[in-house]
Amino acid sequence: MPGVSFPKPYADAVARLRVPFGFLLVAAFVWFSAPTRTSLEAGLPVSLAGLALRAWAAGHLEKNLALAASGPYAHVRNPLYLGTLAAAAGFAIAARRWELAVLFAVVFLLVYLPAVELEEQHLRSLFPDYADYARRVPKFVPRLAGNSSQHFRWSLYIRNREYEALAAFLAGAAVLVWKAAR
Repeated sequence: MPGVSFPKPYADAVARLRVPFGFLLVAAFVWFSAPTRTSLEAGLPVSLAGLALRAWAAGHLEKNLALAASGPYAHVRNPLYLGTLAAAAGFAIAARRWELAVLFAVVFLLVYLPAVELEEQHLRSLFPDYADYARRVPKFVPRLAGNSSQHFRWSLYIRNREYEALAAFLAGAAVLVWKAAR
């Protein structure tokens, strides 16, 4: 988000808390979700689309070795975070609880946005051409234009351990289906 800036000590602190916050969100999700067949049919495809975006991004990301500018990175600078946001939104829809959507949004704003800012500072220090890339490619709202000569690589998907997001999606979907069937 343009113009939003977080103090570095705060951003550093919350960046370390992303995983614990993730576990708290999962616990809230399991406890409070009240899915129905209809909510599953509406929400799980949204969540799956977010997971697919994350997978596509992971197959183009060579962390700290090369500036990712291919695949979804040709359209948006933060496709992993955008995919996470879509997956969380889909699960909130499937869970049928607006409170979970608000909780996910607050955590995204207060935890993930500062982490994005830190990552962008890190990328600016690693890659001299990052500033030009950031001028051309939006942070969160994808642009339609953009081309890529590089192809998705399964080896990067595995190296980036994106299969963990797939496992989390499957576990979350299983919990929702189980709760809807009760």
